Amino acid sequence: MRKTTPKGIILLLITAIIWGSSFVAQEIGMKSIDAFTFTGIRTTLGALILLPVVLIVNKGFDRRKNTLLAGLVLGIVFSVAQNFQQFAFYYSTSGKIAFITAFYMFFVPLFSVFLGKKIKLLTWLSILMGLVGLFFLCINPSDLTAINFGDILALICAVFYAIQIMTIDKLVEKDINGIQLSFMQFTVAAVISIVLMFTFEHPVIADIKTAAPSLLYSGIMSCGIAYTLQIVGQKHANPVVASLLMCMESVFAVIAAAVVLHQGMSLREGAGCVIMFAAIIISQLSESLSRRPSEDPSTQA
Repeated sequence: MRKTTPKGIILLLITAIIWGSSFVAQEIGMKSIDAFTFTGIRTTLGALILLPVVLIVNKGFDRRKNTLLAGLVLGIVFSVAQNFQQFAFYYSTSGKIAFITAFYMFFVPLFSVFLGKKIKLLTWLSILMGLVGLFFLCINPSDLTAINFGDILALICAVFYAIQIMTIDKLVEKDINGIQLSFMQFTVAAVISIVLMFTFEHPVIADIKTAAPSLLYSGIMSCGIAYTLQIVGQKHANPVVASLLMCMESVFAVIAAAVVLHQGMSLREGAGCVIMFAAIIISQLSESLSRRPSEDPSTQA
């Protein structure tokens, strides 16, 4: 297991802060432009930021058929996850969407059951806690039929993020470069979203200019820079510590929403967030305890 250094902690905390605050940028941007437009431009910016990294650091592209096919599959899954999340902003708030999106940490072990992996009791406990937290966050007990449609979209997004993570785990085993894979997933997601943008939406240049600060922050900082910081940070941190630090993005999203958008949560919703965050920590601790000391896995967020 890698040792955690102050450098790793700082870089991963910055990553979590950028990712968390990006939820606010996404919500602000949606006031001016539509979902496919936002995702299309955002992922295009992310691909452009990673392009020189691929060319300089990796010294060109890996053109093997399996690498290109892997990037295509991952890009499609990533595009679905991104667009479901973006559409959630029509109906819900950035803090709630961030916490519901973090539910992918429970879907990953849950889906692993179908691949023959045994799940530890502590992991099942964390999943149960997560469901309780999700109930408090999304459902008002006095009106069980009133479920926010945006929260449902965010939950579907979490499902596809879990699929994305499990796909990456399989692809890494095939010795496919992670940075190029990330560039390809942004590129494929950008192409898909832009096609959908021109098919179902009517982008206006003036509106895009209005949303430019949000697009630049979300595309350059969240997609490009934060990913690079994640890669470097994970090299200087224990995988479990890295996961715990990066899941702080949901907490920073709530803080950013309160500071920038003056959004608050009810006591019930706040309790749901606390329960879900505790469940996330337990799920990561369970994963740590289930590993053999000789293992040195890498994580993806």
